[in-house]
This record gives sequence, structure tokens and C-alpha cells, in this order.
Amino acid sequence: MRAITVIPGSPGNERLEERPDPRPGDGELLVEMIELGVCGTDVEIVRGEYGTPPPGSDRLVLGHESLGRVREAPSGGEIAAGDLVAGIVRRPDPEPCECCARGEFDMCRNGRYRERGIKELDGYGAALVALERDYAVKLDEDLLSVGVLTEPTSIVAKAWEQVDRIAAQVCRPVDRVLVTGAGPIGLLAALIGVQRGHDVHLLDRTREGPKRELAKELGAGYHTGTVAGACRGAEPDVLLECTGAPELVLDAIQATAPAAISCLIGISPRGRTLSVDVGALADELVLENDVVMGSVNANHRHFRAAAEALAEADRGWLERMITRRVPLGRWHEALERRPDDIKTTIRFG
Repeated sequence: MRAITVIPGSPGNERLEERPDPRPGDGELLVEMIELGVCGTDVEIVRGEYGTPPPGSDRLVLGHESLGRVREAPSGGEIAAGDLVAGIVRRPDPEPCECCARGEFDMCRNGRYRERGIKELDGYGAALVALERDYAVKLDEDLLSVGVLTEPTSIVAKAWEQVDRIAAQVCRPVDRVLVTGAGPIGLLAALIGVQRGHDVHLLDRTREGPKRELAKELGAGYHTGTVAGACRGAEPDVLLECTGAPELVLDAIQATAPAAISCLIGISPRGRTLSVDVGALADELVLENDVVMGSVNANHRHFRAAAEALAEADRGWLERMITRRVPLGRWHEALERRPDDIKTTIRFG
């Protein structure tokens, strides 16, 4: 079988190589991959910025956003041969911390978790994958064309869950939502917000093109320019920050309504410094009872929530989010950023 592999920490060594077909162990599925989503994490691993290969190997099979069809399955389970599945990314550490021990491995306390295609476990970027049945999420057959969006949707499903937990302490209902960044994560965050009945607005620097059109079709407001401009007259109760741009993060936190919840989902670049009045920022957070939190990764229930959100969404809208599909033989093209790209995927077969 063919697999996309890299040597973490050593850029320029990525390749499409032949590997033996996997042999599923007890409780494992044999999954034929259909499509692999590509995101900034994959690009950074190829650049050598991070990533850890499995023990005993110098190479890592890339890929964590998966869509596949089960070729073989153990008898007696919910998932059978022929089913459409997405693979969960993270695994609890071998000696579970308090969170991992109760299934909350997305909140791992000691950092010894493993992640397929990222940290110590081969990913889903191979024609055939052995996938633990307990870490496979069954998808509706109707999601064949868009099921590859399950993993990124799980990220925002978790973020919304975290918002809900904190909002339970707020003395007024959450209504207005600002999502900064109209990339895949931002659009999916907005989708779930709209599904929940919120007044959702997106802020992005792209003035024309598919992002604006998708926001309009979703029924969300679309803004360019400054955070202050997007928030003028309607301070958001919830901010979902999906860009990681340091200046935008700070501006957005300060533009929210009193007792607002700001959830940071985007990863910020290291090494950049800003001049910040920390005292003024801290006073605002304290005096307005604001909450700022980060959210990353997802566990079983978030993947299931993602599958439900995708099944409820308009299929045509989701399909337009995937703006470029690249065949496996030209997989490296999927790492390139092109004008009007939103989501790029790699197709197998």
C-alpha cells in the first residue's frame, strides 16, 4: 500500500512510499481510506517544526483528518464491514492521568498522550489503516462527500461544549457570537452557532470570494476590517477566536460584552512580541467578569457531536467548503496555499 511519510524534525524528507498492508489486531478495523484532510498542523510537521514518530521508527505516517470505509471488522460490534468511519486522533497516555483515566484524554494533564499522524502514532495518510474499533466514529452514508470534515468539526464541537459549561454561570442568555477567521474551523464554528439559534457574525480579511458567500448562505453576518468595527453596536456574548493572530486575539478579547466568554481555538505563532497594557487588560477582564479560555483536540463525544452537526447541515454548503481535492499521487500540492482555498483534501483511489 502507499503511505505519506515524513521524518519529524527533518524537512525535505517527506515522501509517498510503499509499505506492507497492516494486519489488524484484536478489536481493530481494517479501513480503506477515502479522503484525508490537510491543515496547518500537517504543513508544520512537513516543515520539520514538530511531530514525533512511533517508537522504533524514524518515520511518521502523516494525517489526522480521516474518512474511510471499513473493509474488515470484528463481529459483534456496532461498526461492520462497509460502514463509513472517521478516526479519532488522540489516545490516552499509557499510565492515565486523572483526565485520561475517565475518558477525557483531550484534557490530558501530563502530556504523555499520543496522537495519530502527530505524536508517536502513525496517522491516516495511508491506503489501508488499522483502526481501533473504540476510536472509530460511524458516519451516515449521506456524509460520503463531506465526512472528511468530521475531525475539524469535532474541535469546534468541543469549544462550544466548553462555552456551554461556562455560560451556565452567566446570569443572562448567550445570544450574539463573533467568530474571528472564516477558514474551515471558523466556518464550522459559525455553522454550529447558527444551528444553535445564535446571532452569528464572522470576521475575516478576505473581502470577496467563497468565504463571504458561505457566510451569507449560512445566515451569518460577514465583516472585514477591524474587530471594533465588527462589534460596533452589538458586542458579542461569545467570541470564538480561530486565527491565532496575536493582535486580533487581544483586540477581540477587549471588544466583547460584559461577562463575555472568549474561547481561543487558533494557534498563535511563537516569537512575536506586542506592546500591551497588561494592567488595563486585566482590569477589564476582572471588572466585567470576562472569561478567556483555550480549547484544543476532542474526545469521543465531540466526534459524535460533529457527526450529528454535519448530518444536520446542508450538504451543498459543506461541499463548497472543500475547495480543492488532490489525488494521492500529487499529495504535496495539498500543502500549498492557493487563492480562495478554504479546505484542501487528498483523495485515495
